[in-house]
Amino acid sequence: MGLLKRFVYISATLVLVAAVALWFVVRASLAQLDGERALPGLAGSVEISRDETGVVTIRATDRRDAALATGFVHAQERFFQMDLMRRFAAGELAALVGEAAADHDMRQRLHRLRNVARQVILRARDNERAIIDAYTAGVNAGVDALAVRPFEYLVLREQPSAWRAEDTVLVVLSMFLRLHDERAIGESRLGRLHAALPSPMYAFLTQGGTPWDAPLVGGPMASLPVPGVAVCDLRRGDSGVLAGALAPVPAEFEESVPVGSNAWAVSPRRTRGGVTMLANDMHLALSMPNTWFRLRLQVAEIGRPGASIDVSGVTLAGTPALVVGSNGQVAWGLTNAYGDWVDLVELEIDPLDPDRYRTPDGYRRFLEHTETIRIRAGAPRTQVIRSTIWGPVIDRDGKGRLRALRWLAHDPEATNMRLLGMEAAGSVSQAMDIAHRSGIPPQNLVLADNQGNVAWTVMGRIPLRRGYDPLLPGSWAERGRGWFGWLPFDDYPRVVNPLSGAVWTANARVVDATALAAIGDGGYALGARATQIRDSLLTLTGATEADMLDIQLDNRALFLARWRRLLLQALHPAALAGGAHRAELRRLVEAGAERADIDDAGYRLVRAFRRELAGRVFAAIVTGCGAEDARDFASNLRQWEGALWRILQERPMHLLDPHYGSWQELLLVAADSAAGTCEDGELSRCTWGNANVVKIRHPLSRALPLLSDWLDIPDQPLPGDAHMPRVQGSAMGASQRFAVAPGRESSGYFHMPGGQSGHPMSPFYDAGHRAWAEGQATPFLPGPDKYRLILEPAG
Repeated sequence: MGLLKRFVYISATLVLVAAVALWFVVRASLAQLDGERALPGLAGSVEISRDETGVVTIRATDRRDAALATGFVHAQERFFQMDLMRRFAAGELAALVGEAAADHDMRQRLHRLRNVARQVILRARDNERAIIDAYTAGVNAGVDALAVRPFEYLVLREQPSAWRAEDTVLVVLSMFLRLHDERAIGESRLGRLHAALPSPMYAFLTQGGTPWDAPLVGGPMASLPVPGVAVCDLRRGDSGVLAGALAPVPAEFEESVPVGSNAWAVSPRRTRGGVTMLANDMHLALSMPNTWFRLRLQVAEIGRPGASIDVSGVTLAGTPALVVGSNGQVAWGLTNAYGDWVDLVELEIDPLDPDRYRTPDGYRRFLEHTETIRIRAGAPRTQVIRSTIWGPVIDRDGKGRLRALRWLAHDPEATNMRLLGMEAAGSVSQAMDIAHRSGIPPQNLVLADNQGNVAWTVMGRIPLRRGYDPLLPGSWAERGRGWFGWLPFDDYPRVVNPLSGAVWTANARVVDATALAAIGDGGYALGARATQIRDSLLTLTGATEADMLDIQLDNRALFLARWRRLLLQALHPAALAGGAHRAELRRLVEAGAERADIDDAGYRLVRAFRRELAGRVFAAIVTGCGAEDARDFASNLRQWEGALWRILQERPMHLLDPHYGSWQELLLVAADSAAGTCEDGELSRCTWGNANVVKIRHPLSRALPLLSDWLDIPDQPLPGDAHMPRVQGSAMGASQRFAVAPGRESSGYFHMPGGQSGHPMSPFYDAGHRAWAEGQATPFLPGPDKYRLILEPAG
């Protein structure tokens, strides 16, 4: 027995010693916060300060030195995140994580984005290349300065690869992937619907807007009339309505909060103190660490007083530029523009030679390129990519025709580092000039300057399209069809100092007519959120930053108000006799559903009622009028609210699923189904908070579940949903929120999910997360310095 006790004691001691040793090893990969360090390549001393939450201020006397220091900090705090982004874009994840990522890499290599990135670097202006090279040197110095390689590589038993200049471009290109439909899946689905449905029905179901629209230029779109019985009659015996129309509604009808960014600016006549004010909350998939890294950059160039900058905002780790922020003269914010940046080109193959395709200049041979995908602990894969003058061959359509992909990100001219110019922009006018020349995924840019101006325009390159319908696949073999260079800068749409004293964007349509044709429609958000923001802004007088936060956190369910009324009308006294749950359903809806609050069951039930009804109505119409799969409709279109509401107002019998005897019967089936979505059947416990649980995960936690408590943010129910300013889903939400008056940055606020560091042992790993979750207004500028690291020139 004594021997057994000794064995247990020794074993426990060894385990404890190993755990302590591992703890110290992992801690050794934490960033250096204090002291001094010599770095090659610096022209002068650089100070890197952090406040108590890890927000960084870099003070330098040379812009390249500041870039080098930015790379150093990014690498020490976020290198694994940077590595994943470059590999994600290049299709090189499998070399790090193994077979699980091989299929992704195979798909991604089709775009050959590393080749694009190399071309972008070769085309870079001298000043931009100098900043990128300095940043690259800083990244590699930052990794080398860690006592132990970043902890993720310890877990994976891999070594980090050196950073290259082209990797910074790949990080930018990774945002094209996150923000665009890079395989034109939406256009492909529209093509199938267009081919299958009668033209009037296709036009009705795919109309480009609704009465909810709130553009800056033009007005809302009226709903098209409901197609008549001659177009499509579901009540005919041979209508083709699938029996599955009564089955559970396709998951594609669930609005999983795919979009949600907001940005607006108000002029001095709407604010206290006569200042302009800008607010921005960019919405993205949420993960640990957060997408953004907060930074204040102060550069006082010796001998060049006019070149000094003091700019605060967020950077994208892997790149040296501030993405959004304020420089004391101009504040800027972004939302995804959702223009049409991708097209499918149907190829006409030479009937005598399948290796040739038709172009405006005759038949040409496909170009071929072989890609090799390295796989950790596995055999490499190869794939041959065929390319055309328009882009790579991506797939075949339903008729077996080859199709090529024309995508903005494939063109090296679409990506550059002109965004760096925003840090020194002195006015709205200067900022717009920079924006139109910048190479990023095209964004709605909202601006405010300290001279009283506000504006909206598009940041990023816009292709000049001619001769075809950009919403549908088609042949470009005829001369005059396709992309013909770039929209001239003078033709970029813009709105400057409108009479309303406000500009706003919420991923919805912003303009009409010629400007809309230039941008295109890549899947705009429904306009309800933009309408709610606009209406709130236009009531403001004497506004402060607190008013901006109130709008960003607005979770009033104004969009669902009419759906709430419809559900209550359906649950009339006679209908309540159909089941005890209906009375409880009515009680909960009457008592709530006015906000997307976590303790509100009525809101969740009304939301589910709309989804269930939409799925049943459209599944019957789409399949009954000729299409094979209702998911082509549900997965692709965000403007179906207008068509659905028009149908429910008119209730045409020829568009009612023949499985139902009346529209009232269908309404009650949808109501019952909504009640049935509750997990345990107890409606009072069917709260929005039980459905809207925010789960913010680290990329490694799924593969290493034992470490998930250490790596992940604890799950938390949060208010908000689609179609309201506070957009919140379980895995997507505001990646930051801020509001600032340029020149009055000390009064601004900022918060974001997660924290500054990507290291779970860092005090900054989740510092500030609670403020984001609770909507607290923490300062826009960094707080007092708590940590101070001095970088000195080596030698």
